[in-house]
Amino acid sequence: MKKIHFTKPDIKGKLKELRHMSKADIKEKHQRKKERRERILEERRNSAFARKMAPVYRFMNRFSLIFHALWAMVINFVIEVISRHSFFEAWEYMTETPLVFFYNSFMIFVTFSVVYLFRRRVFTRILISVLWIALGVINGAMLLKRVTPFNAQDLKALTEGLSLFTNYFAVYELILLGVGTVAVIIWVIAMWRRGGQYTGKMHRWLALLGIGFWCVVYMFVSNQAVDKRVVSTYFGNIAFAYEDYGLPYCFSASLFNTGIDEPNGYSQETMDNINKDGKLTETKTDSEKLPNIIFVQLESFFDPTEVEYYQLSEDPIPNLRKMFQNYSTGYFKVPSVGAGTANTEFEVLTGMNMRYFGPGEYPFKTKLKTEVCESAATALGELGYGTHALHNNGGNFYSRARVFNNMGFDSFTSKEFMNILQLTPNNWAKDDILVEHIMDAMDTDERQDFIFTVSVQGHGDYPTEKVLENPKIKVTGMEDEERQNAWEYYVNMIYEMDQFAQHLVEAVEARNEPSVIVFYGDHLPTMGLEAKDLKNRYLYNTNYVIWDNIGLEKEDRNIPSYQIMSDVFERLGIHSGTVFNYHQTRRQTKDYLKDLELLQYDILYGEKDVYDGEPPITEGHMRMGVKDVVLTDIVPQLGEEDSYSLYGENFTKQSKIFVNDEQQESKFLNNTRVQLTDCKLEEGDIIKVVQMGSSSTVFHTSKKYVYQGGNLTLAPEEEQDQPGKNWVEEFEGTDEKKEE
Repeated sequence: MKKIHFTKPDIKGKLKELRHMSKADIKEKHQRKKERRERILEERRNSAFARKMAPVYRFMNRFSLIFHALWAMVINFVIEVISRHSFFEAWEYMTETPLVFFYNSFMIFVTFSVVYLFRRRVFTRILISVLWIALGVINGAMLLKRVTPFNAQDLKALTEGLSLFTNYFAVYELILLGVGTVAVIIWVIAMWRRGGQYTGKMHRWLALLGIGFWCVVYMFVSNQAVDKRVVSTYFGNIAFAYEDYGLPYCFSASLFNTGIDEPNGYSQETMDNINKDGKLTETKTDSEKLPNIIFVQLESFFDPTEVEYYQLSEDPIPNLRKMFQNYSTGYFKVPSVGAGTANTEFEVLTGMNMRYFGPGEYPFKTKLKTEVCESAATALGELGYGTHALHNNGGNFYSRARVFNNMGFDSFTSKEFMNILQLTPNNWAKDDILVEHIMDAMDTDERQDFIFTVSVQGHGDYPTEKVLENPKIKVTGMEDEERQNAWEYYVNMIYEMDQFAQHLVEAVEARNEPSVIVFYGDHLPTMGLEAKDLKNRYLYNTNYVIWDNIGLEKEDRNIPSYQIMSDVFERLGIHSGTVFNYHQTRRQTKDYLKDLELLQYDILYGEKDVYDGEPPITEGHMRMGVKDVVLTDIVPQLGEEDSYSLYGENFTKQSKIFVNDEQQESKFLNNTRVQLTDCKLEEGDIIKVVQMGSSSTVFHTSKKYVYQGGNLTLAPEEEQDQPGKNWVEEFEGTDEKKEE
């Protein structure tokens, strides 16, 4: 067998040769390379294989548009097979909705029109095909782990998604994905070398005209498809939309159809009429003493007894059930099913309706990530409230750290500031940790508090194998054992979340302060539910309840998530926040939804005429966390060289030790001790602790301490870092999102 020999490239020799070459030598060398390339191409054209294939190539080039159309349909079908994880479901989609299938195929066909700009047409066709099929593979892989299909917003939050891959994919799956990607890249490169070139005369201007022609035809066909309701521009549920309208259209819609289009009739005069002489921007209350207001968004929560196809050994939500009986409650209409947590947050916090945005959009990942926006935090801040957000997951996910800053919150406590000891079997933090941190936020000053809390314990994926040995709640009556295991896991997580809700109520009651707590679910769980499976026959309903200790009258009614904040404000006699005032004054009136769209557009994308030059927020002022890490002592480790124990307060697993601004190896032991390893300290070294999020984002730093005589002393005030207006400004140079 012939051996392959690898020779070390002579880089130095090449550079030396290049330095000693004259301009004429360089031209001659390029000419030789050009002649060699033409000689190779000529040999390929005159080879026996080339002569044999010449009639085939001529035939395919002559009828290339037909072959492009056929190949586009093949690619479209392959994409749908991969996305739906079923050949038969893809076949059913193609045969039952042929117009949708042909429309998506035509979109793929149009992308092949760029082939005529290049000589390497085979390679270009392969590259376009690989990109389309890769889109299907990525979508299919994501749908194995979540219910939300792959969309353009995933590209904008790539680093955030990568930080959570271990919660969705096993190590071997990531290795297989990496190996497969490398193999495809190598094959594509090989086809660039071996794919041959078109030898006829190039007509690039004609090709450009052809591309323009097909693009115009596609725009016309798209308008007709929307007008005839072949496809839709609104996705009530993005997962259902991908099933109904196909991946190519839905992904492109999420990529290009973003934000809110300017509504008909938008003008300053129209906004003046909606505002009614500035009444929407007024801030006033009907009561002198206002209560604490706490909103708790429970991950994937709804009443499990709503499902009709199983039986439960006992009620998984006894505490919330008791609240349902004694306090205001009802169905909570949310904008998505099985996913879309951040969009429910958006509607609750801003009072805006997601219906007016582009399909699949997350404002947290787009508009609110970079621009300020009034919210419940700014509305209550005007009334003197302290405003705090909490979430027992990473601060960077859904860009919450930036978004909450742009919404006007005073602080945001994410998991980087929590000493989380209890995790679910699939590695999400349990919710009970939130109680102590809510109390900490409320203790920051003497003001009334607005607390917005996002839980995570109920998060999927729900294991189909039995992972709970002695579950408190048992699920029976299902033929599919894997689904029954998933439901049993879910309802037991809901049971623990119910315990958390009761613990929070008890902690708030113990403060003896007037308070209101709103519990609600953000969306139904990822369980493949259909409307016929539920007692209420509606997939967009979760549940809510408004607990209070101030004697509010029980008023049961169903309410959409974008109205809940204004409803609570109205019950408390609070009239603050432009959109919330709008809901209070215009709900159930003529053109309510039409004018709401105009108002949302004006605030987010228009001229902000409703504010008359005085917006309620111009910049954020939020800090991360409410408690600083404090260092109290340092002790050398006995028997270990260059190793120390740092003692202090408020350490977490995300506490990183820096010496003279360089990160050191450290090990978190508990909330009062961190071990510093492989670090030789010298007199005068400066030590600080950094609370670090994903992608090395610095959220907060401790004071600086000086190492002297084996002890730590607080560095002089003039040597301490000066705080910025908000955490983003203070640590701008370390935040990876600056580059996005």
